[in-house]
Amino acid sequence: MSTQLRPLVVMGVSGCGKSTVGALLGQRLGMPFFDGDDFHPAANKQKMAAGVPLTDRDREPWLARLGELLAGNDDGGAGVPPIVACSALKRRYRDLLRSYAPDVVFIHLFGTAATIGARMEARSHEFMPRTLLDSQFAALEELEADETHLLVDISQPLDLLVESLELKLKPADALAVGPESTLPGAPRIA
Repeated sequence: MSTQLRPLVVMGVSGCGKSTVGALLGQRLGMPFFDGDDFHPAANKQKMAAGVPLTDRDREPWLARLGELLAGNDDGGAGVPPIVACSALKRRYRDLLRSYAPDVVFIHLFGTAATIGARMEARSHEFMPRTLLDSQFAALEELEADETHLLVDISQPLDLLVESLELKLKPADALAVGPESTLPGAPRIA
């Protein structure tokens, strides 16, 4: 088994901190970071801005584009796997991403609806209104044992959260990431 870095998807509902955690983790691990929101077509952004949840059909081309990023098809020959922030709420979305990058590790940032709702109300987002949070929680399908992942409780301080991820994911510890791992403060999902 390799001890090299693997492509990462920082996932969870809107407002959980995917972009912030992904960018900071990228800096610490020396991995390029891509915010999945930047790759949504204009039609998807307009739909969400109007408070209309995306359909699976809306998401398919977007997820395929993110899968290409995870596969390293846009790394300019750098050979360093990326970190991509993507909600990846449903198993079929994660399966599609894995079809491009089979060794991807999903980092699921989770928190309560109240915590995440308060975060969303305190920020300004181009196209993701607070009104869509309930639909995101409704769509979320828990990661299964055969999906390599880490569960991360967002209630811990950001610096500690990112530091614990760095320690878990850096090459010397890469073997510690099995099919399911839980960082301190995160319950195991059976």
